Amino acid sequence: MLPEEKRKKIIDLINREVVPAMGCTEPIAVSLCVARATELLGTRPEKISVGLSGNIIKNAMGVGIPGTGMIGLPIAIALGALIGKSEYQLEVIRDVNPEAVEAGKRYIDEGHIHVYHSEDVPSNLHIDVIVESEGHTARAVISRAHTNFILLEKDDKIEYKEEPLAETSAIGNDDIELNAAMVYEFATETPIEEIRFILQARDLNKEASNTAMAGNYGHSLGVTIQSKGMSLLGDSPLGRMMSATSAACDARMGGAPIAVMSNSGSGNQGITATMPVVAFAEEIKASEDDLVRALTLSHLTSIYIKQSLGRLSALCGCVVASTGASSGLIYLMGGDFQRVCAAIKNMVANLTGMICDGAKPSCAMKIASSVSTAAMSAMLAMNDKCVTSAEGIVSDDIDATIHNLTSIGREAMNETDRLVLKIMTTKK
Repeated sequence: MLPEEKRKKIIDLINREVVPAMGCTEPIAVSLCVARATELLGTRPEKISVGLSGNIIKNAMGVGIPGTGMIGLPIAIALGALIGKSEYQLEVIRDVNPEAVEAGKRYIDEGHIHVYHSEDVPSNLHIDVIVESEGHTARAVISRAHTNFILLEKDDKIEYKEEPLAETSAIGNDDIELNAAMVYEFATETPIEEIRFILQARDLNKEASNTAMAGNYGHSLGVTIQSKGMSLLGDSPLGRMMSATSAACDARMGGAPIAVMSNSGSGNQGITATMPVVAFAEEIKASEDDLVRALTLSHLTSIYIKQSLGRLSALCGCVVASTGASSGLIYLMGGDFQRVCAAIKNMVANLTGMICDGAKPSCAMKIASSVSTAAMSAMLAMNDKCVTSAEGIVSDDIDATIHNLTSIGREAMNETDRLVLKIMTTKK
């Protein structure tokens, strides 16, 4: 078992990275930044200027904003100014109601909002908001993480300033640097009561899935798989895992007024790290303690991968989270650390290169694909089948394999990221 001090640091890390979020985290982070700047200003802004990194724009263009029936940045910005409360963090607009939405629409139509692309910024995740009213200005800047304010300023007087960390790592000053063996040891040996809090992820994300099953959100992939897809997939554990997971994404991307449990700043990653594990645990009637350990392994594996990948990249986040989920499935199947390593290598051999082209309803399709890959990778690993170091980017060492994946997503796919953004912003 890991020493108590190290366990505490990992628990603190999980509690920072696995948090409730309402709506897609990129537009909601913009809304949070606007809300904080408005609070500094002390009055309703007459003008809002919002500078965004390319990855924020990419992930905020086509996604539903909870409780509004609308998509994209303008309504998120307007609501941040009109009803947002920064103390709510990534649930900043949870007080939204029909009256607020109508006020937001008027605010947009009156031309108060200007959004532009900030290219020379220190992070792929960067939000710079300046609000103005009656000769006064206030500024708030978020960088590197969705709730990480690095500058607060009013009338050119700095109230808070922090130098942004390098984008090459998602590891903060107080974070512990993880490795695969440490993740497995923590998840499987830590006293169960120290990690039982991870069941909150089950509760929130299962509620999101149930919401979608009872409604009509996004492309309704979860409902479609459940109601019609079984004739193709069969009434199988895999079909139910895909349905439950994609449904939660349908609800989130479709703007359902619900919170989900996120992972590393992404609600979809939190859903993908949670729901396949929950659905399979229910299928095999696993004990709650086993579910706790499997979910911890899944979420912490995802956090570990994101430490070297960074918050936002051209690599779809479902690649990361489904790799975590495959690890969790191995635990529920009775596998050991070597089989977890095999499942991760199988995932890297298969899904590496899936692009992120923004947050949107069709993310549910990528998530469903990643769930099926997670199950296949775990099944192969449990049958002692593993992609070898003679094949592609897989190395003998599990940590090297993970870093091969993240270096491709962080470095090699940068040009892909730029082209994706260009295509998205120049379509007619």
